[in-house]
Formats: sequence, structure tokens, C-alpha cells
Amino acid sequence: MGPHENTYALVTGGSQGLGLAIARRLVAEGCRHLVITALDPHQGDAAAVELADAGVDVHVLTLDLADIDKVQAMVPAAVDRIGKLNALVNCAASTDRGSILDTTPVLWDTIFDVNAKAPFFALQGFANHCISHGHAGAAVNILSIVVHCGLPFLAPYAASKAALLNVTKNAANTLARHRIRVNGINVGWMDTPGEDATQKKWHGRKEGWLAEAEANMPFGKLVKPEDVAWQTAFLLGPQSGVVTGSIIDFDQQVVGAYPDTNEA
Repeated sequence: MGPHENTYALVTGGSQGLGLAIARRLVAEGCRHLVITALDPHQGDAAAVELADAGVDVHVLTLDLADIDKVQAMVPAAVDRIGKLNALVNCAASTDRGSILDTTPVLWDTIFDVNAKAPFFALQGFANHCISHGHAGAAVNILSIVVHCGLPFLAPYAASKAALLNVTKNAANTLARHRIRVNGINVGWMDTPGEDATQKKWHGRKEGWLAEAEANMPFGKLVKPEDVAWQTAFLLGPQSGVVTGSIIDFDQQVVGAYPDTNEA
């Protein structure tokens, strides 16, 4: 079946973009018990139909991750549907814009509720489930390369992902003795339907923007969800061994690098 034949997974934001790519990858590697969350029930149903066609016992939890009560009920609801959980991916996120000059307290709280608070308590519920049932587990938090700084209009988003990075390392340290591994991926600029909508909404980009952007990238493309999905599945699976507390910069720009001043 593959490395994930014994995986019982919960993927937040698993109805679209990177979350759906991760769900597909887990299924391709043998996972047959899966719960995904969706904000849009129609997207959730469509994703569930696709995944079920592969012979997967898949369930959708329709919820807003800003609702902490629903977040805290998420792991029990997932366990109720598929029997147990030993894999968690915190993928869903808010990418609303704001800078140090114009971010309001309401926007700050909205972004942090979804991007930091929700993953923290999802991980808490997951860890307590694994511990109470005496089995190992693995979690991956989807972070962003902007944790290293970020563009001006991503100030609260970058801060929320930086907070989640610390949660990742702190949790990994706490949970290692319970055989629960926690890792994170700092994803770079990625080609998803959500990013297409974001570029058009916030930056006035027109059709064809992707080709123009990719022409300026070192490898001639933006990060692709399928590639990040492979990395996520690896970190969740047995091939990654004892790796925990690791943060991978999944990008083509090298953090800290500057243009070579010796170049003509």
C-alpha cells in the first residue's frame, strides 16, 4: 500500500490548494482514513467525492478556524469519524494584508486566530489524543518563508507564521518523549488558486500574471503544491525517522543571500 497505509490523518484546509494536494499525496501513499476541514461546504464536498473515488474513508468538517470552540472540537469529531488520529497537518491560513502602518487590532486578531491560535489548539488536541491512547503521532505545520521578514503588506501574516514556527519547535521538544514528532515547512511563493485570487484582489494583477512572475524566478516557476505535498508526506511518514523540531525553507530564494557585487 505504501508508507501511509497505517495513517489516520486530519488536514485542515484540505479542500483546496496545498491542503488538497497534501490529502491527495497521502492517499497516493496508502492513507485510507482521512478527515479534511473546509470553510466552503461545496469545496469540501467536491474534494471528498474526489478522494472517496480512490477508495478512501474521507470525511469533511465544515468550520471556520477563527471559531476556537469548533477548533477544540475538531480532533474529537475527526476521531469519531475515522476511529483515531496519528497524523495532523495544520495547513489552513488567512493571507489578509496589512502593514505596520495600517494593521488594525481587529485584523491582527483575525489573522492570529486562524494562523496561530487554531493550529496551537489543534496540535494540543491531537497530542492529547495520541498520549491518551498510547500511540505515536506526527504533525506538520505549514509555515511561510516570510517568517524571516516578509513584505511590508504581510506584517501580521508574517508575525502569525513566526509565532507558529515557535509553537512547532516548542511542541516538538515537549512531545518527543511521547513519540510525537512536530515539524514545519516555510513555503515560498506558491502557485495555487488561492494565490491567483489574492493577486487579483489585493494587487490588481490581470490574467497572465503567473507566467510573468515565473519568468523572473530562478527555476522558472513558483513553488508547486504537489512538491510541498511530497515533503509533507515525507515528514509525516516513517521514512523521516526521528526527525522532529525541523523547519525546512521550501523556496528558491536563499535566505540571507545578497546580489554578488563582483558581477558586472
